[in-house]
Order: sequence, then C-alpha cells, then structure tokens
Amino acid sequence: MQCPKDKKVTLTVSRLSGELPAQCCPDCKGTWIPAEEYQTWQSRQPRTNSYPMPKTLDVDYVQSPLDTRAALCPECSCYLARARVGLKTPFYVERCPGCGGIWCDRGEWDVLEKLGLHTAIEQLFSSEWQARVKEREYAARERQATVEKLGEDVAQKVFELAELLEGHPNGDFGVAYLMRRFDR
Repeated sequence: MQCPKDKKVTLTVSRLSGELPAQCCPDCKGTWIPAEEYQTWQSRQPRTNSYPMPKTLDVDYVQSPLDTRAALCPECSCYLARARVGLKTPFYVERCPGCGGIWCDRGEWDVLEKLGLHTAIEQLFSSEWQARVKEREYAARERQATVEKLGEDVAQKVFELAELLEGHPNGDFGVAYLMRRFDR
C-alpha cells in the first residue's frame, strides 16, 4: 500500500494508541487507518452519546507541510475528504468517502488523542462540528480585534463585563443600557 501523499513510498505496519492497527509512512510519518480496523478498535473504546468540542483547542502542534496536499485513498483510489480541526494551528483529518479509511498527517493523531477526539473521528466530518469550528474561529478573531482596538486592559474589562452580563438573569438590561449610552 502506497502513501496517499507520496505514491513512491510504501506504508509499513504500525500501531496507534497501543492497539489500533495502522499503516505508517516512513518518510512523512503520516498514518493510514483502515476503516474496519478503526471501527473494531472504536467499538472497544468507552463511548458517550455526544462529543463536545474541547474547551481549548490551544494545543502545541506543528502542521505537516503535506497537510495541504490533496490525497488519494491507498485502498480504493478515491480522493480523500477533508475535515478541518480548528486549532491555533489548524489541520485537516482526511477520510475516504469510498471505503471509510482515515489518513492523519504527522502528529495529527496525537493531537486528536490529546483532545479526546480520536474515538469519534466521524464527528469531525459532520456539518454541525464544522459550523462550531467556524463559530469558534470567528469568536477568536473578534476577541483579538477587540484587544487591538481597545488595548489589553480595557478589552479585558469588556470581556469580564460580558461574562457577568451573560450570567445575570437581567443581563440584557445592562447591555441595553450600554447601547443607549453610545447611541447619543
């Protein structure tokens, strides 16, 4: 079986998380996880009905230079579909729409494991998950813009006030008061 990112390299037998059979590329260090192997391994993992987005996606990770390269499934030659994992340094997990196999570039499995997402990779490909990733990224950009416009000290006070008002049963009254103050 050939590496999806470099067809000249043959994948070698490997294991992830101690017991998940996989195929590893000796050059790029990416990993192919056959669908049947993943499903068997996944069925032995503790499951919950929902996998909430981790509180923090601030994990140290260096993106593989091959992460942006399109890839073909090493089993059935379909183009691999990509799901964005929105970290400080985002990356894409790839999955074959034909056979269901999963490709993780170097280091991606480790990050998924740290975030607790490795047992529910299919969730990353849902429209709900991708919408939450975009929402979180927008909020981070908005927060950064607030800091840039107001400065760290004032921005921090705004964030604290926003939290207080969000948690207060009449917080909307406080927001309305502030809006009236700036409408003059």
